[in-house]
Amino acid sequence: MLFTKIFVNLGIFQFLTFLRRGIFYTFMVNYLYMLMHTVTSTAALGTFDMIASALGQNLLWGRICDRFKVRTKLIIIGESIAGFTYIIVFFTHRFLIDAGRSFDAGLTIIFGLAVLEFFWSMSDVGWAVLLTDITTPSSRGKVVGSLNFIASLGRLVGIIMAGFLYAGGEGFRNGTIFWTVTALLFIGAAIMAFVSKSIGRGGLKLIEEQPTVKGRVEEKILGENEKAYKWFLASLIVIILGAASINQIFFLFIKLQDGLNASDQEMSLIIGAWTVGGMIASAISGRLADKIGREKVMLFGLILAVVTPTLYGLAVNVPLMAFIYGLNGVAFWSIQTVGFALAGDLTPEHRRGRLLSRYNAVIALSWGPAGILLGGPFADVQTKILGIREHAAFINAFYLSSAIVSAGTIIFAIKFLKPKRVNLK
Repeated sequence: MLFTKIFVNLGIFQFLTFLRRGIFYTFMVNYLYMLMHTVTSTAALGTFDMIASALGQNLLWGRICDRFKVRTKLIIIGESIAGFTYIIVFFTHRFLIDAGRSFDAGLTIIFGLAVLEFFWSMSDVGWAVLLTDITTPSSRGKVVGSLNFIASLGRLVGIIMAGFLYAGGEGFRNGTIFWTVTALLFIGAAIMAFVSKSIGRGGLKLIEEQPTVKGRVEEKILGENEKAYKWFLASLIVIILGAASINQIFFLFIKLQDGLNASDQEMSLIIGAWTVGGMIASAISGRLADKIGREKVMLFGLILAVVTPTLYGLAVNVPLMAFIYGLNGVAFWSIQTVGFALAGDLTPEHRRGRLLSRYNAVIALSWGPAGILLGGPFADVQTKILGIREHAAFINAFYLSSAIVSAGTIIFAIKFLKPKRVNLK
């Protein structure tokens, strides 16, 4: 009964989190491109966010989480700081726009949100460790999949709202989007405060880790799992870099006049299809992973992630593009759901904060570094130096993405699947 109550509150928090992300980030790339006029510059948003998040989680928050056994407190503090920082970023960027300094306004968003992310990342650590602590290997896939389904639903609603709130950039300029996401952050912090009280009153205590290693057998198991975890993260780095290198490019691709020339509402439909695919994958992949094995479901998602980018250039209308992008959503959310379960299986409780911080840092590569290191420059070189049309240049970037994901999949299959591992509770 207590777990059900906690799960409901976690589900509401997850819904609000991805509702906020859908509202804020669906058109952020387009807005930054409007202000700064280069693909590489727009990718800098996620790049600096990722760097700040990785530094915060691995240098501070993961260690604090392990040492003081704080989970919900990190989430509450992180969400609250993010809410206040959004307000500061909005007013600063609006001042620069009114002064006619659009490029500087874009930089303010990029660097302002990076500072925000350093502190906000404590919420990511708290969430990952809390979720892993209250689940077991036999149920982890199902629980994570259920929460990811709720997350996908929240993101879908957020994307639909963004289609109306964006209004050609006015939603950011006049602050409507900033104020909306700020309110959602404070509501989320309040919900996690209730979760913290429920855990305390109900007697559900996060596991106080005792020394797990008590002999050579256990030492060998932990050593093998740690080696497998390193290879898992290494393969995931390549996969995420490849898959995410075209995130920003895709949003620009579907708006091209010599392509689909999608309206804001049609863009929301296409992105929404990705989320619907993710909802289906989240509901099914976690349960399948618990029943038939994490590795099989993970490989299915990886193969789909290799194939779908090669099909983007073949879409001749919005419904077909929505279908193909929906399949890509199935791939991404299958990988994310099963990947988190795998990470939880391999991390011992006494080091969970630090090790899951590394996993979060790898997943965060999808925010922008792949775009600024690979996709953005690859597209800009073709269009600005070689004189290739944007439509053709973006399609070439999609092919590059598939090739990189294929390389990561090979690493995963060869270096991670072969060694035998033992799941850790």
